[in-house]
Amino acid sequence: MKFFSGLGEKLRDGLRRSQEYLGAGLGTVLEPERPIDESLWEELEELLIAADLGAVMAADFVNRGREEVMYGTVTRAGQLRPVLRRFLLDTLGPARPLALDARPSVILMLGVNGSGKTTTCAKLAAALKADGRHVLLAAADTFRAAAIEQLETWGQRVDVEVVRQAAGSDPAAVVFDALKAAMARSADALIIDTAGRLHTKTNLMDELAKLKRVIQRQAPGAPHESLMVLDAPTGQNGFAQAKMFNEAIGLTGVALTKLDGTAKGGIIVRIVRELKLPVTLVGVGEKIDDLQPFDPARFVDALVPEQ
Repeated sequence: MKFFSGLGEKLRDGLRRSQEYLGAGLGTVLEPERPIDESLWEELEELLIAADLGAVMAADFVNRGREEVMYGTVTRAGQLRPVLRRFLLDTLGPARPLALDARPSVILMLGVNGSGKTTTCAKLAAALKADGRHVLLAAADTFRAAAIEQLETWGQRVDVEVVRQAAGSDPAAVVFDALKAAMARSADALIIDTAGRLHTKTNLMDELAKLKRVIQRQAPGAPHESLMVLDAPTGQNGFAQAKMFNEAIGLTGVALTKLDGTAKGGIIVRIVRELKLPVTLVGVGEKIDDLQPFDPARFVDALVPEQ
């Protein structure tokens, strides 16, 4: 797909703050000829926690490092860098591309307000359109003030049609209409923007579950993707949100936005490890083409360079 182009460079640029933070720390802790002692393990564990890998994962890596020392494969601090790279790669697993084989491929975008959900919908639509696909957007966030207008503005900017109804309409009716339109126009993909909160006492998860049922009735097998849009700098709050959405709706992956705005890029590893969900998309800037498919190997190269 075309939006894979330039991924390595964009990811390195987007992760610059994380790399500078973690890289400077690793350079100090893992001096090539430094002997390995308890103070090193403590410093390394603290550094990994501070980089948002989380306490459990930091402890796991320290245990992995201790095993390497015990087996004699690591004798100096500098030799732990490739061990960390392998540990991160093993945890992240292989890249998982978006499921786009169905026609239309239905992509349900979920997340709380302020996470960058509507912008991510538009950026993904632009990327798929640039790949030669016929894309529709559905404005199913009918509760938030100006949400429909925001998506329409983006739709005009990226030249993608937006299916909408009046503010306050039933989101399920919008989705029903959008699916009918996508099928009638032989669209390749339908991207659905959803509410992040409601102005009523109705439970948000009930509303989203209703949307999913409407989609499944109209297009068996859909939605083909249910992506949680998370704001990278939110940290632990993001995990709580994602767990709630996953338990109630069922997620297929995570789109992580504003990765360029945090020095704690290790949150990606925590998402995969703790939520058991793949990170499929990452936002590394404000430009329309700054939404990129996530590539674990390139991420590790950007976060922890070989040297």
